[in-house]
Amino acid sequence: QTLDMYLTSIKHLVKEEQYQKTKSIVGKFGEPGGTGELLQEKLLEKSINTHNWVYDYWLDDMYLNQRLALPVNSNPAMVFPNKTLEITKTHSSIFAAHLITGVLEYKKHIDTRALPVDFSRGQLAGTPLCMKQYYRLFNTYRLPGLKRDTLVIHKTGSTEQEHIIVACKNQFFVMDLVVKEKTLREMDILRQLEKIVKMAENTEERQPPFGLLTSDGRTEWAQARDVLIKDSVNRESLAVIEKCLCVVCLDDPSGMEVGDTSRALLMLHGGGHEKMGANRWYDKPMQFVVGEDGVCGTVCEHSPFEGIVLVACTEYLMKFMTGSPSKIGRATSVSELPAPRRLLWKTTPHIQGLLKASAERLQRLVRDLDMDVHKFEVYGKEFIKKQKMSPDAYIQVSLQLAFYRCNGRLVSTYESASIRRFHEGRVDNIRSATPETLAFVKAMTDEKTSLSVSHFSYLTGLNANKLAITGMGIDNHLLGLREISQEIHMEMPEIFTDETYVASNQFILSTSQVPTTVEMFCCYGPVVPNGYGCCYNPQADHLLFSVTSFHGSTETSSAVFIKALDEGLVEMRDLCKTSNKPQSNAAAASKAVEKSQGAGSKPPSTPQKTGK
Repeated sequence: QTLDMYLTSIKHLVKEEQYQKTKSIVGKFGEPGGTGELLQEKLLEKSINTHNWVYDYWLDDMYLNQRLALPVNSNPAMVFPNKTLEITKTHSSIFAAHLITGVLEYKKHIDTRALPVDFSRGQLAGTPLCMKQYYRLFNTYRLPGLKRDTLVIHKTGSTEQEHIIVACKNQFFVMDLVVKEKTLREMDILRQLEKIVKMAENTEERQPPFGLLTSDGRTEWAQARDVLIKDSVNRESLAVIEKCLCVVCLDDPSGMEVGDTSRALLMLHGGGHEKMGANRWYDKPMQFVVGEDGVCGTVCEHSPFEGIVLVACTEYLMKFMTGSPSKIGRATSVSELPAPRRLLWKTTPHIQGLLKASAERLQRLVRDLDMDVHKFEVYGKEFIKKQKMSPDAYIQVSLQLAFYRCNGRLVSTYESASIRRFHEGRVDNIRSATPETLAFVKAMTDEKTSLSVSHFSYLTGLNANKLAITGMGIDNHLLGLREISQEIHMEMPEIFTDETYVASNQFILSTSQVPTTVEMFCCYGPVVPNGYGCCYNPQADHLLFSVTSFHGSTETSSAVFIKALDEGLVEMRDLCKTSNKPQSNAAAASKAVEKSQGAGSKPPSTPQKTGK
């Protein structure tokens, strides 16, 4: 079944000669008694002895084996609501203290297992979902390695995790959250933050901007870390950071005009070393940014959890901050608090050179990123629902249409689908660039007069979502077969070295729906040099898109893509308004789709979204 679905997913994306070659390779792999059956048996054996046979393979392949820098390439960001702008402009320390108090409340829910269990919504609603990702929000750390990183998991509720790291003016400070066995109250947290701000202004004690090293490629950072830990001072500072609950970044004003796009850029990369890019520690999964100019949000190391868990946490914090009044001035301090500690670093000319090289590479990344955050205000998800269509599937089709309009072809597309129905389940992939979608976008572009809404609604009611969320997607299965072949020291099967398989895993269009119930949005970078990252957030009366690409590619432009997306969404609405036309037109309009999939076959579709 997986091999058949694989061939269907790529046939219309490659040339006929290449497809025939791939079909032959796949046929050989899947023949009775062949390599595929052997690997399938090995995978079944593994599944008997593990909670989740794909988890470790997936984590390594998606994150830990990747060597690119975390900013833009891997770490997503969540930009907080506009209303936080005015609060933080005048009271950034008060805002930060209230935020940290909310973090401690949420952490208490996690430690006491008091979070209510999530249940699936949409298709197959009502299934309980694995909660393990929530328990990794604050007790994990991504440790760089020369060839592979390590996801370090601290014991929940560990006394080693009773502090946070506060970054201010590229300096790092330790704030203990528990003093004399009592958790700090909000007023105490504010006092400590004010002390940190004052300490950071002392230029005589200022340390080099060591956070820059975490913005570098993973191998480069691992090599630099090996140099650092030769000195005990550096070793101790690293140990404290690696065990912290979270990082809170107190940013100076960036000097940029504040808008959705500039706020998103500052979350993703801090504007580089000349702005806030060094006032970060990118290895820590939860990093909160509070800017004096009102730019606030989170930037997250993605390996421990998906976007839906990040949304749940940040929405709790936003509701906590608006729903529970700040207790500044009403609490009584437990005692005279010990001053926060500035983390110290020992440098050498060699280390100074490493910092300079990291700064230059981050700056190149900052210059290369082409971002456009766009609010489509013609209509929102309520209009789509009135057409009896899935908003997610509808938007996926609009993205395919935009890409086709810009490039004259469809490409391998990543759309994440949650598999939290399974223990330790993360995501599988919906390959939304289907043959049916290609027929539709061609018809929209070349044969508009022959289209009707039945053609379109057919696309948005398909079934691949159900396959992916119930563990029947193809990407994880193929990954498992590939990786277990290496575990048993087999020569890599030809199916996995074939140019079609390699190309099918280069996701030129990387997409995610990250819906929120408060006014904030998620963003991330492209996953290949000539690709787009597209995160979308459907609201009742508008659709919010965050589109990224790289200036260095001649094949992409975020502004051009957004323009095509806008135009396509308007045309799709106009198509929906033709739904009352005679049935004969509708029948004629469906021919392209029916021809593309063959009589009687069940077409695939699009999923519930979870994050990058």
